[in-house]
Amino acid sequence: MVSSSPHSEAANTQREPAPPRAVVYDAYDLTYLPRHPGVGWTRFVCISDTHSHVFHVPPGDVLLHAGDLSRHGTLKDLEVTLNWLKTLPHPAKYFMAGNHDLCLDIQYEEGGAMRRWKPLDLHDKDLAAARRLVRSSSMRKAGMIYLEHEAATYTAKSGKTYTIYGSPAAPLYSIGAFQYSPGQGREIYGRIPPSVDILMTHTPSLGVCDVTKRGKHAGCPELAERLMDDDMKSCRLHVCGHIHEARGVAVVGQSEENPDGRICVNAAMPSIPLPIIIDLED
Repeated sequence: MVSSSPHSEAANTQREPAPPRAVVYDAYDLTYLPRHPGVGWTRFVCISDTHSHVFHVPPGDVLLHAGDLSRHGTLKDLEVTLNWLKTLPHPAKYFMAGNHDLCLDIQYEEGGAMRRWKPLDLHDKDLAAARRLVRSSSMRKAGMIYLEHEAATYTAKSGKTYTIYGSPAAPLYSIGAFQYSPGQGREIYGRIPPSVDILMTHTPSLGVCDVTKRGKHAGCPELAERLMDDDMKSCRLHVCGHIHEARGVAVVGQSEENPDGRICVNAAMPSIPLPIIIDLED
């Protein structure tokens, strides 16, 4: 709009709000999917806590699975999920373990801290086989990248490269995998690189998408502290699970440099079997 009015000129000096660079779909019809925004955008489809069950998952550019692949932590349970994930159409699939995935936790092997609690049906040969399987060539051929306290990158069609980091850890609750005691989370989440764009943690952070059916916040306070650090401001998407009934989306950390803030997604599937779709402008 062009105007010579002094009042209009003053108004025009105010910066118009930038168009959104992120779109969230957490309630939609699986038979009538939201249209992909097109070139220059990446569609992330978020799921978690599938526990050896098979769900209807919409297509997208990237699939993110935030842990609890299996039901009882056995190799057989894990194979059910991996075989299903291989059939999904997403060109890139990043996945990790959660507290149910005992067969992927090296601490259940001989000499490990959890060895004494290893279930009888969790065999040593299965522990080794599971850890080989998730990093096997068959997984890579299916576009599947396993993350365990590590980062990987995804390059979108636009040429934009996203850094994706995955941590399977969760605060100690009962016998399980990848769990830690109070005070240990600071070191675990200190490993998150400052360049991360997409963060996957099995546990939510304290106070964000973490309310249990009893009304208590069950997220990790040490993860929440890490996410407050200045070097985490570039993180645009945080996907978690673990607390099934806390499935949903929240936006936090909005600032002038990041007006869209960080989108926090609890993508747990058992309570509402609907993947959450996040479209990000590259």
